[in-house]
Amino acid sequence: MPVDPYILLLLGTVGLAALLPARGTGADVASGASTVAIAFLFFLYGARLSTREAMDGVRHWRLHVTVLACTFVVFPLLGLASRGLVPVFLTDPLYQGLLFLTLVPSTIQSSIAFTSIARGNVPAAICAGSFSSLVGIVVTPLLAAALLGGDGGGFSADSVVEIVLQLLVPFVAGQLLRRWIGGFVARHKKVLGLVDRGSILLVVYTAFSEGMVQGVWHQVSPVRLAGLLAVEAVLLAVMLLLTWYGAKALRFGREDRIAIQFAGSKKSLAAGLPMASVLFGAQASLAVLPLMLFHQMQLMVCAVIAKRRSHDPEAEAPEEPAAGGRATVGTGSR
Repeated sequence: MPVDPYILLLLGTVGLAALLPARGTGADVASGASTVAIAFLFFLYGARLSTREAMDGVRHWRLHVTVLACTFVVFPLLGLASRGLVPVFLTDPLYQGLLFLTLVPSTIQSSIAFTSIARGNVPAAICAGSFSSLVGIVVTPLLAAALLGGDGGGFSADSVVEIVLQLLVPFVAGQLLRRWIGGFVARHKKVLGLVDRGSILLVVYTAFSEGMVQGVWHQVSPVRLAGLLAVEAVLLAVMLLLTWYGAKALRFGREDRIAIQFAGSKKSLAAGLPMASVLFGAQASLAVLPLMLFHQMQLMVCAVIAKRRSHDPEAEAPEEPAAGGRATVGTGSR
């Protein structure tokens, strides 16, 4: 059950913000740098998304629709249902963060990694994660507007414009320029990956610094954190069961069910943190706390599941096509 080293860096960044929050001119500089970092992140996302892979994945549309439905329909419905846990288990700000968590797109890297370990449909996991991230740039802010409304810590029509300028425009620019810079991005994947993670650390520091200055952390107690962890554990368990047995009910094959389970049950920290900083303002530190905890929990639980799936007898047995036909993209990939 791995502890993501990046989570340790995030926690260290939170600790730094608690001890030395940015104030005054320093806060203005950090905020401006964070804005630039977010735009650059989504520019890189656009430059990385392969149009060829996306078109190949369209042929496996049933799987991708299933993952999108889990990510942007089932998850938000469960988030809305958790409203009944306020104020017994959750405070209202923590509930808003939990609801935001359910609106965030799926992961890409970890979904691919766990699908590969479990001997599932890796190309489908790649496409499903990419589609989810692409759709989330538009759908997540729209869902936040509809479900969070005025409670979203400053969410307004101006936030929609800010989302478009900071996230969508850079993403589209990356896609348009991919023909010329795609090779460079691919060759320097590791270096740019460090830039990605460094940018997110900057976003976290800025958000938590503002939260410290505003005093929002006085609203959280150890009991509330324990309640949040319990709620998130139940949420993850429900989604893992729904994606696995729901995909079986839809007559997907074993490899596709694995891709659906890992892509449909997880949420992206990399996509959620920048969005939260735009949507929640000073409340972003509390809004991203549920997402950070859920991210580590999903890694630990899915690592165990993936390892067990890799030893499943079905993994070695030839698989018959599901009734009604099955798309061939990635079939049999290990």
